[in-house]
Amino acid sequence: MSKTARGHPFAPDLQGESRASPVELIIFGASGDLTQRKLVPALYNLAADGLLDRATAVVGFARRDYTDASFRAAMAEAVERHSREPVDTAVWERLAAGIHYVQGEFADPSAYAVLGKRLGEIDSRLGTGGNRVFYLATPPVHYPEIVRQIKAAGIESGRGFVRIVVEKPLGHGLKSARELNDQLSAVFDERQIFRIDHYLGKETVQNILVFRLGNGIFEPLWNRRYVDHVQITAAEMLGIEGRAAYFEAAGVARDMLQNHLLQLLTLVAMEPPVRFEADAVRDEKAKVLRSLEPFSGDEVGRRTVRAQYQAGTVGGQPVPGYREEPGVNPHSNTETFLALRLEIDNWRWAGVPFYLRVGKRLPKHATEIAIVFRRPPTIVFQDSGCGSIEPNVLSLRIQPDEGISLAFGSKAPGQAIHIDPVRMDFLYETSFGSTPPEAYERLIFDCIVGDSTLFARRDEVELAWGLVDTVRASWTHGVPKLAEYAAGTWGPAEADELIERDGRRWRRL
Repeated sequence: MSKTARGHPFAPDLQGESRASPVELIIFGASGDLTQRKLVPALYNLAADGLLDRATAVVGFARRDYTDASFRAAMAEAVERHSREPVDTAVWERLAAGIHYVQGEFADPSAYAVLGKRLGEIDSRLGTGGNRVFYLATPPVHYPEIVRQIKAAGIESGRGFVRIVVEKPLGHGLKSARELNDQLSAVFDERQIFRIDHYLGKETVQNILVFRLGNGIFEPLWNRRYVDHVQITAAEMLGIEGRAAYFEAAGVARDMLQNHLLQLLTLVAMEPPVRFEADAVRDEKAKVLRSLEPFSGDEVGRRTVRAQYQAGTVGGQPVPGYREEPGVNPHSNTETFLALRLEIDNWRWAGVPFYLRVGKRLPKHATEIAIVFRRPPTIVFQDSGCGSIEPNVLSLRIQPDEGISLAFGSKAPGQAIHIDPVRMDFLYETSFGSTPPEAYERLIFDCIVGDSTLFARRDEVELAWGLVDTVRASWTHGVPKLAEYAAGTWGPAEADELIERDGRRWRRL
């Protein structure tokens, strides 16, 4: 049976009716992996949840020789493989009726003329009101050309809303990010540009502000008086998975720090916005990035660790070292692991270190934000023979098993006073009885309805790149030296030393 929007987390007040406007969603690079694994399955699930208007059209644009029928067939297979819910034939057929395809090169003006004509025909037939969302599911090198051709063909304006979605990486440094932003801004207003980061679509990430601001017991503790430090970890078991050309140029600093990790940091550290709306939230996120204590060359050496995985065992299987991966330079100095210590120089967080780490070929796949609170005075327990008391920890699990847990001390059973850490867990799936929506479902839906809260604004992107460029500039001069770690371990000894010299230790995930 087809689902409706009733009770859906995106639309609690819809009472079974869609609130998204009719729209034409044009996907450039529609024959690629992102479209098949994420975008079209997300659209299907939105349709199954009753969140898409029936007058929704999807128009694929790519080089591959598809017809409308063969493209629909390929997308049907993709949805069957990648949908988070079993496929309802009636829902798919209704969505598929609005799926079309235009073959063309990204730099071919005649292909955009054909695209414009098709969009006009679809609009006349379905009544989409001229609403258009351009989704650039292509390598970023194609963004400037596609944007120019959209403008030249005159399909970027009309009687409805027009928006454009771009995927990371948004440049490979501050200079290129500014150039890309200038190219986008030459055609689209900032309010029309949606810079997507799929991490921000995850339920736990969305819940950070609700958890903080909607619960009176936590917000008063969310500051330097009560918080000892914060850890943000993004661990991957996978290696580079055939993406040597990309990863050799990026490394984890460009691939993960500039966007995912710094976005998570801003959501944890930001001040409450004056209103829960896009620009108010993004103003506060940008303030956090501006408040990060700047690095000097010497400080980069003390406050960052970069490393590269060597041969080892992951999940019981032997894996090669990074330099032995196909397509990787055998003398590569590209980092596959990064740990760093950041501080935020403002009234809320001054003196509280934020420890970030991210790496490939680690023992498990997990992303977590841990708020570690200050230890209480223990003098009252000294005569009872209690040892040190573990700090209270509030952990927000982004993936997998999205949820929140709180660790606190409790007396163990028995005559003696012995304090053991215990944990209270909240899991989205078990608490709400359903699998959380995929990140792309939320983000695509937000783009259609025009809510840019979970999308990065230009100043956020450029501020983040400023930090990454400073770090990488020092690395270019060999500071700090590239460390090594065996695949299947939690990184190099230098990462442990980074946090342990402050009297702290990394959490075990």
